[in-house]
Amino acid sequence: MTRSDLVNQLAERFSQLTHRDTEFAVKTILDAMSDALARGHRIEIRGFGSFSINRRPPRVGRNPRSGEQVIIPEKLVPHFKPGKALREAVDARTVLSEPDAQPGETATQDRQADAAAPVDKAAA
Repeated sequence: MTRSDLVNQLAERFSQLTHRDTEFAVKTILDAMSDALARGHRIEIRGFGSFSINRRPPRVGRNPRSGEQVIIPEKLVPHFKPGKALREAVDARTVLSEPDAQPGETATQDRQADAAAPVDKAAA
């Protein structure tokens, strides 16, 4: 889903808002989140997840062309950790979208059952 898809979906869902108002609301929320992360704050949205800043320490890398060592400086990168409700919702969607999966059964469980099943060499 892109930013414009989000704006369009919200504009359809909340017909009392104009498309321009919806666009402004989405831009304002995303700008506020970006500013908070830039200041080093953590953002937590219950049921959805949390955004934080992770520090990547400086390290020595190599230039792939010349092979010479290059010092890579410290970086601060945004990190998203999904909340429990989001993880469960995505997992439930994955289970339902698999063609052979039974309700409550995942592909991993299915593969594990196949791996544990004895192989009948006479039938093969």
